[in-house]
Amino acid sequence: MRTDVRSPGRLSLEQILDAFERDPEFAAMVTRWERIPAAAPRFAPFPVWLDERIVRTLRGRGIDALYSHQAQALEAAHARKHTVVVTPTASGKTLCYDLPVLHEIAKDPSARALFIFPTKALAQDQLAAFGALSEEMGIELKTYTYDGDTPPQARAAIRSAGHVVITNPDMLHTGILPHHTKWVKLFENLRYVVLDELHTYRGVFGSNVANVLRRLRRICAFYGSHPTFICTSATIANPEELARRHVEEDVVLIDESGAPRGEKVLVFVRPPVVNASLGIRRSALLTGRDIAATLLASGVQTICLCAGSCRRTRSSSGSTSARCRPPSSSATRAPWRRRCSRWAAPAGVASSPPRSSSRRRRRRISTSSSTPTSSSAARPSRAS
Repeated sequence: MRTDVRSPGRLSLEQILDAFERDPEFAAMVTRWERIPAAAPRFAPFPVWLDERIVRTLRGRGIDALYSHQAQALEAAHARKHTVVVTPTASGKTLCYDLPVLHEIAKDPSARALFIFPTKALAQDQLAAFGALSEEMGIELKTYTYDGDTPPQARAAIRSAGHVVITNPDMLHTGILPHHTKWVKLFENLRYVVLDELHTYRGVFGSNVANVLRRLRRICAFYGSHPTFICTSATIANPEELARRHVEEDVVLIDESGAPRGEKVLVFVRPPVVNASLGIRRSALLTGRDIAATLLASGVQTICLCAGSCRRTRSSSGSTSARCRPPSSSATRAPWRRRCSRWAAPAGVASSPPRSSSRRRRRRISTSSSTPTSSSAARPSRAS
C-alpha cells in the first residue's frame, strides 16, 4: 500500500484496512484490533391491535414488519408499562413511541401525549417526522412545539387543541407546570410521556429533571390521569436504574436490538515513541490526521473528532469550523501516510492561516485607545 503521493490509488475500505494490518510500521502502533461481526435483522409482525391505518401507511413506506425491539416496545406501551428502550443509533427507536401515541389518538381523539426532548433541534426534527407520518395516515392530529420560540398568540391554541405537545425540561418547568390550570385538557387526557435521550439527564441537571417529572406526575394525578412513560437512551451501563429513578416506578428494559448491523472494525492506535529518554510519543492528533488523509484520498467517508489542538477557521459567511493543521511536507511522513496528492483546504475556507487572537486583541486595544469616550475625555486626570 505504498501509493505515490502525486498519484494516489483509489482503494476500498477493506483494502486500506488490509494494508494497515500488513504494514509493519502501522502494526507496531496498534494495541488492539477487534472485528465485530455483522448481525442480521430480527423481525416481528405488526401487533393485531395496531390501527389498520398505521399498518397501511408503514407498508406504503416499505416497512412490512417491525424490528423485534420495536414490537416489544409497542406491546409494553399498550399494556401501560413504563418502558426504556436502549438500542444503537439508527435502530428505529422513534417508532417505539410514535406508533403507540398514534394508535391511542386514532382510537380516542381526546387523548394527549407529551414529548420531552433535551434540545429544541431534536424537537423540530421530531415535529416534522411525526407530522408527516400522521398526515400519511389520514388522522386529524395536531402536533406543536412549545418552547421559548413559540409565539404568544399561538400558545393559547396549543393548550386547548394540541394532541401532541413537544417541549423541553426547561419549558416544562417554567411554562407548563406553573400554569397547569391553563393546561387542563392536556393533563386530564395525558396518556403518554416520551422522555427521549434519557442518558443526558444525569448529574445536577438529571436531578433537576427528576424533580420536574415528579411535579408532572403529581399534577397528572390531581387531574386524574396516570400517563405511561416511554424512555429512549443511548447504550449506557445502567439504563433501567436511571429510568426508574426518573419515573419512580418499575420499568421494562428493552436492550436487545433487532435492527441489522454491519461489520465493525475497532483499531486502537498508540503513537510511536519519538524520544525514548524522555518518554515522549508522537502527537496523537498528527497520527489521526495521517490516518484520515489515507482514508479521504480513497474517497472513504471519514469523521474526525478532534479535541483541543485544532485550528479554528472562520468562513466568509461567519460560520466557524475546526480543521487540523495540514501536513507541512510529505517527505516527513511514513510510506503508509503518503496518500494525498496535496492538502486542500475545505470549501469556503481561506488557505491562509487565521489571524491569531493576540493580534486581534492588540488591534482592538489600539482602536479603543485612539478614540476615547466623551466621559473619559471630560474627566480631568489626577495629575492635573
